[in-house]
Amino acid sequence: MFYRDISREWCGKMKRQLNLLELLKKTHFLFGPRGTGKSHLIREQLKNISYINLLKSKTYLRLKSRPAELEAMISTDLVAIDEIQRIPELLNEVHHLIEERGIRFLLTGSSARKLRRDGANLLAGRAIRAELFPLTWKELRDAEVFDLRRYLQIGGLPLAYLGEGDPWDYLFSYAETYLREEIQAEALVRNLANYTRFLEQAAIRSSEIINYTSVASDAQLSPNTVRDYYQILEDTLLGYQLTPWTGSKKRKAIQTAKFYLFDCGVTNALNNITHVDEGTENFGRMFEHFICNELKSWLSYQKKRMTLQYWRSTSKFEVDFILDGKVAIEVKAAKKVSDRDHKGLRALSEEAVDWQRMIVVSRDKIPMKYPSGIEHLYWEDFLRQLWADELFPVTTKS
Repeated sequence: MFYRDISREWCGKMKRQLNLLELLKKTHFLFGPRGTGKSHLIREQLKNISYINLLKSKTYLRLKSRPAELEAMISTDLVAIDEIQRIPELLNEVHHLIEERGIRFLLTGSSARKLRRDGANLLAGRAIRAELFPLTWKELRDAEVFDLRRYLQIGGLPLAYLGEGDPWDYLFSYAETYLREEIQAEALVRNLANYTRFLEQAAIRSSEIINYTSVASDAQLSPNTVRDYYQILEDTLLGYQLTPWTGSKKRKAIQTAKFYLFDCGVTNALNNITHVDEGTENFGRMFEHFICNELKSWLSYQKKRMTLQYWRSTSKFEVDFILDGKVAIEVKAAKKVSDRDHKGLRALSEEAVDWQRMIVVSRDKIPMKYPSGIEHLYWEDFLRQLWADELFPVTTKS
């Protein structure tokens, strides 16, 4: 199944975790990186609404010059406006229509930066933020098309994982499209060559602790410029920071964030890596990246008000993920793990914290539970518990 063309057979059957009709009980901003399928999801789930696509030149030019004509284009009480950041001025009209006519909007975009930069009307709390991520393990597993090696290699963007033809053609063009349409067209940076060099270095260091000085040196930029560029990556949803858990007392914790690009496939393409082979360092990095993205997607889709962090002490003890300060998760790509892999979790267990669970997630299919409380879970069993909301011993209020 690894290279099977599954596009036509499965794209229409893929059930996403995000329910747009449920969102539209209230007005929502729906943000997500380019290529995650926002427009497709609108077409699949919202049949009888007014749909305004600002990627269409005719619609864009008309509303750009005459935003007030938005009202005349609306014939229903539910409205979706795709790529709202292209015309921030429309949000004044949206605000008016929410107040005067009770219309509910779904406002999609691949960046909130332009909205903030232009001082756009962000609807004063009348709109809730939601996010759409690449395809998750649960979505692909439910459609019976999940393949771990394929996912670690080409990621979860629908046109890469489910599309026809060679996924690398799409992934290698993704960065070029991002640079041209998101960065250059919106004039987010003064020098595109500088940003391109930075993007290459950010991809090399994805899943690592941010070192502004090192990135600046290798990209031939100043550390302040690198800080600004990392913020642009976050604002355009190409990546996110994982903040450090600093609750340890016995061992001083590092207080610098980690940075992850949003998708394994995009990360590999930016690093010019087309094969992710077992036993390699990159296989382990992508496996950790995959688990991190699943945790982040689950938190958002299930509307969990929980923190996702990591822990590393100045003495080099580390645990990959800390969920809500209660569940500690160490990720190992090995097919066989043992108590030798408990180093970070044992160090963390010495802190005065009532850990609900301490888990080693790996490709080892044999579950284990040690007297220390540390347990081993096969990665699929871990994800089943996660998406079934069974990760915590007792139900945690969201």
